[in-house]
Amino acid sequence: MFAWDQQSQSDAPDQQFVEHGLPAVPHVLIIGGGFGGLSAARRLRAANVQVTLLDRRNHHVFQPLLYQVATATLSPGDIASPIRWILRRQHNLRVLLGEADSIDVARRRVTLADGATMDYDYLILAPGARHTYFGHDGWAGAAPGLKTLEDALEIRRRVLLAFEWAERESDAAEQQKLLTFAIVGGGPTGVELAGTLAEIARHTLRGEFRSVDTSRTRIVLIEAGPTILATFPEKLRTAARKSLARLGVAIRERTAVTAVDAHGVTLATGERVDARTVVWAAGVAASPITRTLNVPLDRSGRVVVNKDLSVPGHPEVFVVGDAASFTHQGGVPLPGVAQVAIQGAAHAAANILRKTAGAATEPFQYHDKGNMAIIGRGSAVAVLGHLQIAGFAAWCLWLFVHIFQLIGFRNRLVVMIQWAAAYMTFQRSVRLITNRNDSSRLES
Repeated sequence: MFAWDQQSQSDAPDQQFVEHGLPAVPHVLIIGGGFGGLSAARRLRAANVQVTLLDRRNHHVFQPLLYQVATATLSPGDIASPIRWILRRQHNLRVLLGEADSIDVARRRVTLADGATMDYDYLILAPGARHTYFGHDGWAGAAPGLKTLEDALEIRRRVLLAFEWAERESDAAEQQKLLTFAIVGGGPTGVELAGTLAEIARHTLRGEFRSVDTSRTRIVLIEAGPTILATFPEKLRTAARKSLARLGVAIRERTAVTAVDAHGVTLATGERVDARTVVWAAGVAASPITRTLNVPLDRSGRVVVNKDLSVPGHPEVFVVGDAASFTHQGGVPLPGVAQVAIQGAAHAAANILRKTAGAATEPFQYHDKGNMAIIGRGSAVAVLGHLQIAGFAAWCLWLFVHIFQLIGFRNRLVVMIQWAAAYMTFQRSVRLITNRNDSSRLES
């Protein structure tokens, strides 16, 4: 069983320990070091509680910019920071590296993948989400998703290798397959990937190859629903389609994918897209740990939470972000975006403090601060309340918001410099092919 290290009572007034190494004050366990986990931890900074933040990775990733790592604009370290460094000044908090495997809500105990256990008085579950293939898990090898730094580096490897092997290919038909990219999913991630890949092919790599004309690169964006960027107003969706068309991106809306393999995808219309590189951006599912709670879940595995974000029947457990299905505001689940996780986690932490003070919890109310997506160089769409912006102004706003939200001055400075260089020169500075043997060929 997990035990706290004995510490001197002189360390801090909120770090009082009793015999056997357990904290005398309530122990709040936070699972997940993403946007939600960090938000909850910060909200508890000045509280008379002991906090443990558990994550299977030692770093926090700014996920909205993962696609820029995948498309060789930024390095992994530009959008990630060690969790311990981020929370280094929070003296009532301990960061632990480990993967939560199951939760025993009756015993208030979490079991880790390595068999260790951790007890808690209050639990905030913010494990994030993973991509889902809607029952076709066999597609994962041919169509990687984009949720982690490892995913981004794998996509970058496949994209860059596709051009390298096209340069060596003498057969015109096979060369075109190598120069064809299929992106499944027309949400912000899919749209941003499609636009950036088009710019790489038509600008960044132009003139660098001798046997292939990279401007012949074909990018197909496939969306099973009625429209790309479904959460945006029609005016902005139209603007996004026009921007993608200018970049040469082919859009397939109302078109489901029925098969994925190492050589491309098959669409419900019968069309075959022969593409040696397929990227999956079509859907997400909650972390499988939610199933161990033995509480009602929705179709995506998210916990159907109460109005205060607690778990039915277990008021000491709160679920936030991508793992929570909160339908008490508008009748449909809140979107899986960073702002939902940040606000929800802060509210869950505040409700824990209310409970420790003997007060009643309060219902969560999400405040939508806007939505935006970048299409390509100098083009984006943004919704801020009733304000709808498209084009260069939206692109500038997107840059400002994402630089401002990055953690750490160094990351903000480096990203700003990288973006400025990319804008002026059309170059991507991190075009490195890694994690492959010298003799390997583009594989799924």
